[in-house]
Amino acid sequence: MQNQEEYIEKNLDLLNSKKGLHALLSQKNSYDLARAIRHAVSEKKIIKLQVELIKLQTWVINNNEKVVIIFEGRDAAGKGGAIRRIIERLNPRHLRVVALPKPTKDEESQWYFQRYVNQLPTGGEIVFFDRSWYNRAVVEPVNGFCKQSQYDRFMKQVNDFERMIVESGIRLVKIYMSISRREQAKRFREIKSNPLKIWKMTKVDENAQRLWDEYTDFKDKMFLNAKKGKFPFKVIKANRKTTARVAVINHILKTIPYDKDIEV
Repeated sequence: MQNQEEYIEKNLDLLNSKKGLHALLSQKNSYDLARAIRHAVSEKKIIKLQVELIKLQTWVINNNEKVVIIFEGRDAAGKGGAIRRIIERLNPRHLRVVALPKPTKDEESQWYFQRYVNQLPTGGEIVFFDRSWYNRAVVEPVNGFCKQSQYDRFMKQVNDFERMIVESGIRLVKIYMSISRREQAKRFREIKSNPLKIWKMTKVDENAQRLWDEYTDFKDKMFLNAKKGKFPFKVIKANRKTTARVAVINHILKTIPYDKDIEV
């Protein structure tokens, strides 16, 4: 208790700042000073990191680089929120966020990766996948959306597919946002109680808690297969959204060798 009081006293100036007060007043049921301070600290970090993201994007544009950043994770893990914080200060003309819907009948008859190939970046562009071709590694088999033979074929082909796109000059970053079962249940309750977010709940989401262990099994197989292909996922612990977003941005900045001294 004493440590928390010392932490709050040490950060009173931050708590009294615009960011601190916003974090405090946005809490619904009670005022948690320590939580508000943590949020304000994370916001300060994110603003600094967003400056670096602008440098990264400038480097990508100037050097005609092509970048793909994949976000995977359980339902309600915060993938979309992390992407929004990454792109909110970037030039929208040189990035795309891809969240593909259910395949059409024509797409179902194509090579599985074809509709994802159509979304890959051109020179000077960053593409963010809010879920990707890895739907077939976890979501589809867990929910019975693909045949066993289709799953097996994907697992055999995906590493070669990623090797080919990397060899073509695309920089590939793969992120998996990990939350606990309890945290997922909590977020689902919050979504259901919020009329502005209720649209986010799908039939797949409704089954996520019941199928938790099945998701875990296929997730572990996905990780093992990715390691064999030399393009592993970076796992980000995401029970705390603010710290997770900082960790995600830090990983992107460390992975892509942009010019940190570039003028923007």
